This record gives sequence, structure tokens and C-alpha cells, in this order.
Amino acid sequence: MDHATLLSARARVLADLEARHLATPAAVSALEDAMSERGWWAEQWPAGIEYVAGLVAQDVQDALFETVGRWPLCLSCGDGAPQHSLFIQPDLGGPDPVWVCEETGDVVAPLGGL
Repeated sequence: MDHATLLSARARVLADLEARHLATPAAVSALEDAMSERGWWAEQWPAGIEYVAGLVAQDVQDALFETVGRWPLCLSCGDGAPQHSLFIQPDLGGPDPVWVCEETGDVVAPLGGL
């Protein structure tokens, strides 16, 4: 298994959590849970390693929705827009995942670049 790719995925998601001031113990715990699950997944499907970073981000996003709400929120649409999220594109999470505005469909940042 490619441990460097897994560690890079963790670092990228953690950077985005920190960028939005959400690197709380609960969020980091959700990240660690996602890393454990996706590490197992990558062992079962080694060719899927290129998808892990985006999938981990989606897993953390889903876990945080249950406890803190939407993450990450779109900050690009300005003050008048209703609160909405970003989502990972491509849908499967790779190979080059980016955050996309839910409302406009515009690419906001690469994963790890919020």
C-alpha cells in the first residue's frame, strides 16, 4: 500500500479543516476514522489509491454534518447568498479532487487549498 498517498490525503483534509477553523478534537477524530476505513479500502483495491484523498474529505464532510453542520461552507459567493457548502469533485474523489461551490458549480480550491 502507498502510505505516502494516505498521509498526503490526511494532511490535505487537515489543512482544509484548519483553514476553516474546524480542526477540533471531534473533527480530527472523524478524520482519523476516515483514514482507518479508507486505508483498509485501499488495501482491498490498490488501484483505487488515487481516489483516497477525495473520499476521505467526503467521509469527514459526512461525519461533521451529523455533529456541526455543513463543512466547508462556501465563502466565495458573497454576503447576499444563502449559506451553502462546497463539495468534492469528481464525485468518486479523484484523482485530482477539488472543492466546488454547491450553488454555482465553480471550482473554489483544490483539496488542501482552502
